[in-house]
Amino acid sequence: MDTLPRESIVDVLETRLREDILAGRRAPGSLLPPERELAQGYGVTRTTLKHAFGRLTQAGLLETRHGVGTKVRDFARLGGTDLLPMLVRANSGWLTDVFEIRLHIGALIAERAALRARPGQIAELRTLLAAVVAAEPGEETQLADAEVHRALAGCTGNRVYTLLTNTLFNAYLPVRAHLRSAFQDPARAHGRLAPVIDAVAAADAPAARRAAEHYLTETERLMLAELGAR
Repeated sequence: MDTLPRESIVDVLETRLREDILAGRRAPGSLLPPERELAQGYGVTRTTLKHAFGRLTQAGLLETRHGVGTKVRDFARLGGTDLLPMLVRANSGWLTDVFEIRLHIGALIAERAALRARPGQIAELRTLLAAVVAAEPGEETQLADAEVHRALAGCTGNRVYTLLTNTLFNAYLPVRAHLRSAFQDPARAHGRLAPVIDAVAAADAPAARRAAEHYLTETERLMLAELGAR
């Protein structure tokens, strides 16, 4: 087996700065102290600091302007959905917002899938749904369930729905291990999802939307209850 890489000083500094930004200890729009002063304060070299700055700039948390300095980006106003995993990791309260969007987007995807799914796609949905009930409880069922939703997004014919679905799944990654209560019983997980696929297969868009809303509301309740119990 390959050994895991040890955390470097750049990793540590990046984490520290990121936590300060996401926690509001460094406010959006505020300038960071000069590099020399900041490096001395953290006890690192300016080269290490620049590497950490580069990562945080790429993540959308910092921006540097020549002659002005480095400031904290207003990520809540200007950032993209790629920040969600980082935000959820810093504050699980973001999951409430994620689940609200999940409900609206998921219901719309099911409705569109019912209107646009082709026979081959419906057959794939059936196969993926069968994989849910055949999966091992917990993580394997959770991942099998996710594949059904990716396929549903693909049935809409709109590639942006697939990207949005992936973005929402990625938002769960930091806490995914704590959201498995809905997937401990593969048969029940299958039973919650089957009405969505049945309605899509029947090309019944209103029924698909209702089934998706019921599924998404119920799984949200189970997952948030588990998270709140920890």
